Amino acid sequence: MTLPTGVQRRTVDGRERLVTRGEPVYGEPTDGEWRVWDAGRSKLGAMLALGMETGMVGGGSVLYLGAASGTTVSHVADVCGPTYAVEFAPRPTRDLLDVAAARPNLFPLLKDARRPETYAHVVESGVDLLVQDVATRGQADVALRNRRFLRDDGRLLLAVKARSEDVTAAPEDVFGRVQEALAEGYELLATRRLDRYHEDHLAVVARPR
Repeated sequence: MTLPTGVQRRTVDGRERLVTRGEPVYGEPTDGEWRVWDAGRSKLGAMLALGMETGMVGGGSVLYLGAASGTTVSHVADVCGPTYAVEFAPRPTRDLLDVAAARPNLFPLLKDARRPETYAHVVESGVDLLVQDVATRGQADVALRNRRFLRDDGRLLLAVKARSEDVTAAPEDVFGRVQEALAEGYELLATRRLDRYHEDHLAVVARPR
């Protein structure tokens, strides 16, 4: 797998780790100006660590859904161009604002990812990457509603949380239903379980149909 420009593998604390260059955010280990991208705290980091071809491009534009306090989206903004970070909860959004202070290309939005019409006037159309890490029911529906922002050859990088979708169902059944629903608007390119880093999560790489 070819890592996106701006993401490297470096030996930090005696281990080979993924790193990006930027201001530390969550107490992650650093090596000079390089900061470890902790796959155990980031589903997208886990996807890269496991060798998935994400289509992530250095300098590309990104819409990130479920930014929380900025753990993963800070690394994305280190690597990519304009990065729109949608978060629903006010408390983590305040932390996200602090993260954005050192990253002029990171734009926090206190919005609901289930209602893309509320931020359509801010987010540019034709983004290169749609990253989704939202703990809610209807994760496929969120991805379908936000498909409008992706360019025709863009990529959806989705971390499906089985327990958020249906806590009573077997994860395999949940993943199957989500993939079937996604097929209404996306062509699935790759899937992989993230259990090595995140239990009961499935990574999905897709592009718009």
